[in-house]
Amino acid sequence: MSMSDITGPRRRAVLGGAAAAAAGFALAGCGGDDDGGDEPKGRKKGEKITLTFWSWVPGIDKPVNLWNSKNPEVRVKVEKVSAVEGAQYAKMHAAIKAGNPPDLGQIEYPVVPSFLIDNGLLDLTKYGIDQHKDMFVGWQWQQSVFGKGVYAVPQASGPMGLFLRQDLFEKWGVEPPATWDEYEAAAKAIRKKGAWIETFSATNGNRFAGLAWQAGARWFGAEGDTWTVSIDDEPTRKVADYWDALVKQKLIKTIPDRQNAWYKDVQTGAMASWLGASWGDALLVGNAPKTAGKWRVVPMPQWKRGEGAYANWGGSTTAVFAKTKYPKDALDFAIWLNTDPESIKLLIENGYGTPGAKRGYATSDLDVHKDFFGGQAYSKVFDDASKGVDTSWKWGPATDTLYQRLGDAFTAAIGDGSSFRSVLKKVQRDTISDLKEKGLKAEAG
Repeated sequence: MSMSDITGPRRRAVLGGAAAAAAGFALAGCGGDDDGGDEPKGRKKGEKITLTFWSWVPGIDKPVNLWNSKNPEVRVKVEKVSAVEGAQYAKMHAAIKAGNPPDLGQIEYPVVPSFLIDNGLLDLTKYGIDQHKDMFVGWQWQQSVFGKGVYAVPQASGPMGLFLRQDLFEKWGVEPPATWDEYEAAAKAIRKKGAWIETFSATNGNRFAGLAWQAGARWFGAEGDTWTVSIDDEPTRKVADYWDALVKQKLIKTIPDRQNAWYKDVQTGAMASWLGASWGDALLVGNAPKTAGKWRVVPMPQWKRGEGAYANWGGSTTAVFAKTKYPKDALDFAIWLNTDPESIKLLIENGYGTPGAKRGYATSDLDVHKDFFGGQAYSKVFDDASKGVDTSWKWGPATDTLYQRLGDAFTAAIGDGSSFRSVLKKVQRDTISDLKEKGLKAEAG
């Protein structure tokens, strides 16, 4: 389903309110029922119900089974959805349009605004979510706040760090890079050894956003009820120029990450490091088991030594869909799933990232794969990074389309040798057009 097919004043009101929220002030006229219909009546006392939950998180059945064993009147049924190339979101949007979405869904932070366009999510403030605010990391909570509404419960984030093959770095006499200048020097040294430090994955807009985030970019903001789009800003230009230079010097590969050729390079040592997120530990363990004990994690390189600026790649929420008949029960489950210590333990064991909850676990609990990282307490690197994530970053509508546009434009630029700066100009123009086609006000920031 094309998001441009969705029409109506309500979606414009919600996203206009979202624009105002991004700028930090309120917009008159925002509010009202999520779907314009009657409020759901909820569950009667003693009534037994089943809530449906669409998710792709590995091992999500385990905490759900624990919930079901403790809550016989409110059972949750997990339905696994594919997370390949956004298939889960296409399915969710189609279900919303057809009027039969699940009660709950796994939705990543960048994509939450897209669901406001079709009024797909429930404003949870009506059901008491604000009383749970202090249980969650502040910046993760804010990712689902638009206007005066809160539209999802934080689950986990992906603060970024540098995974590297310590054995190879030591063998080649290369120091782990603390700055981006040192990273380029390391790339040159590793290339002379016949290997590569990394790849620039043209299709990975999510990671590129994290790199821009660290550099101080603000892709979305607002003036009144108008979204401002600043993808072609100075911090992002700096990042684009940097990676453009590495590509043109042939210091890094340009194959897609997390696909077969990339996994082979990781397994064989042809690629000696990876700028990844906290959830990447499970990915490496699962796909390069024979390299166990050889990996370490170090902080993400800095533009200025000691600056302590970090960023996030990925992260998810548990959202309640607007059509649920049982909003309070659905919210109760979403809060429990993401704050109960037993549930968090089960989620951690299956590698879901850095918890959105402030309590219920210790940082050391996240070192699930400590042996794979040579005994390193590697999660401290990500925990420290999460404290350096700029909390003012806000996602805008249609981020899934933005990622696709970035991927197409970067792929074309690599193919024809044009500059990465030209990518930013094109994608900014296209993104403004995309928002206007959805009935939103948008302009260059």
